[in-house]
Amino acid sequence: MRGGDGAEGVSILRAMAAAYALAWRSCPGMLLVQGVTAVVGGTAPVAAAWLTKVALDELASPSPRAGALVWVAAGIGALGVALATTSAVTAYAQGRARRAIGLRSHDRLFEAVNGMSGLARLEDPRFHDRLRLAQQSAEHAPDQLVQMGLATVQGALGVLGFLGALVAISPVMAGVAVLAAAPAMAAHLALSRRRAGLMWRTSPGMRRKLFYQMLLTDLQAAKEVRLFGLGGFLKGRMLTELRAANRAEDRLEGGVVRVQVSLAVLGALLSAGGLVWAVHAAAGGSIGVGDVSIFIASLAGVQSGLAALVQGIAAGHQSALVFHHYLAVTGVADDLPVPARPRGLAPLARGIELRDVWFRYGEDSPWVLRGLSLTIPYGTSVAIVGLNGAGKSTLVKLLCRFYDPQRGSILWDGVDVRDVPVARLRERIGAVFQDYMDYDLTAAENIGLGDLAALGDRDRIRAAARRAGVHEVVERLPSGYGTLLSRVFHAGEEDDGDGPASGVHLSGGQWQRLALARGLMRQGRDLMILDEPSSGLDAVAEAAVHDRLRELRAGSTSVLVSHRLSAVRRADRIVVVQDGRVLESGDHASLTASPDGAYARLFRTQAAGYREDPVAAE
Repeated sequence: MRGGDGAEGVSILRAMAAAYALAWRSCPGMLLVQGVTAVVGGTAPVAAAWLTKVALDELASPSPRAGALVWVAAGIGALGVALATTSAVTAYAQGRARRAIGLRSHDRLFEAVNGMSGLARLEDPRFHDRLRLAQQSAEHAPDQLVQMGLATVQGALGVLGFLGALVAISPVMAGVAVLAAAPAMAAHLALSRRRAGLMWRTSPGMRRKLFYQMLLTDLQAAKEVRLFGLGGFLKGRMLTELRAANRAEDRLEGGVVRVQVSLAVLGALLSAGGLVWAVHAAAGGSIGVGDVSIFIASLAGVQSGLAALVQGIAAGHQSALVFHHYLAVTGVADDLPVPARPRGLAPLARGIELRDVWFRYGEDSPWVLRGLSLTIPYGTSVAIVGLNGAGKSTLVKLLCRFYDPQRGSILWDGVDVRDVPVARLRERIGAVFQDYMDYDLTAAENIGLGDLAALGDRDRIRAAARRAGVHEVVERLPSGYGTLLSRVFHAGEEDDGDGPASGVHLSGGQWQRLALARGLMRQGRDLMILDEPSSGLDAVAEAAVHDRLRELRAGSTSVLVSHRLSAVRRADRIVVVQDGRVLESGDHASLTASPDGAYARLFRTQAAGYREDPVAAE
């Protein structure tokens, strides 16, 4: 079966098998309970119809037997109690199962997302479309497939029971009832394919709608949105995407109405025809009063049962098509190849070498690094400078192994990092990124996330804050390190034991120092990467931070990326990157000694901004 427009072929049976496996691992007891109640729910109405026939035949006989009627009435009453009990038990079991399946499906989904070691898929818009549908599917599709299977069993038992009664009375009418279900099945399956295709086609637009909604409510975006008067513009964009999705759904729902009306008319005609036949046959004496009763009940039961089966199968088909995205994400391979024979990684002793590295972000994208070769000796500080787009940030991503180069290699003491498990490599690296995160967590958690093993070690957290120059700022917060740093969550929703949290929002420079403290939680690792660690700080704070970082980097291996040459001049080695290659390298003195060099020109340009007469200085 095809989902159309991006949904790959997927079998309902395969999807149901995966959903039932998920349900069995989540809540086997509740699944068994639902199986029992499905059998009871499918057979009890048939048994009640037969008992009703027996009662009517007994009443129509010349000498009704009171004892037999009592037993029949007791049986019908018992079936009613069983059905009522079954309904309550089924609702309870369904709720328990739905929650358990949802919990496990989310666990599997985000375990798969976390299992993607690199960044390539997270930068692919089509993967985000699939991921959004997978998240929606994790909420409902597995449980829907399980319920569809149980409902199919229950409905099939009822249909078979009533169909047997119809065959006993009139094989022709039984055949007509079955044939009437064929167009309903075809129509509902076609609609389910169209619904699944619609979800895929509208997914990019709905993601854009969510993006505009986020901009309209995000605190960070609010300043520009208010100042530049962007609210109406963004709202218009959001409503445009929503209207487009609504128009597509309106067209689909119009087709649904036409199909449902046609099927209702067909069912009504069949019921009317069957009733006319039964009355005529009873009047002619070919069937009895009880036969008329069970014929009418069976015809209605077959019709309603087949309709429920058709709709259930169609809904299951649609759920399977959407569940396909969940299965695709949870079954995706790591975007970084796992080494066939993993090698160990000894503490860094000689250095890191990038050897003839070529890299680009896609087959149709330009090369960002073009044969770059660079050595980072052990125990030295290497600064990377260059204009925007030179490849500095890409170099940092490769050192962290968020990507692998298309050509060339990165060696750690001569060992290719692709031969080392990526988690083991990253355990040896500490980093402060330019695009650092502001977590809506407590101050202590914002710092402690740099080393989860020490998340509860308040002494280490305070020490990292002192090294980053943010300890005094945190201490002055309402609850110190237990203060919730958020304007998104209500004050008091977080509490780590140090007293009630009071939501506080830090300045940009304070957040950057907090991010620096988070990176410094990994003090003592083999490689420290500092990507513009002071871009949001004022001049005094920047100087203090870099003085402190120089002390911390002394004797250790570090890579510093910065546009501000005043921050890199004391590095052991400065590397100028241009057009994806190393243009020149050396220490500050040797590079500035060459007046026509790229570094010397950059340094003079920045230094001129601090002189009284920049033109004369040039």
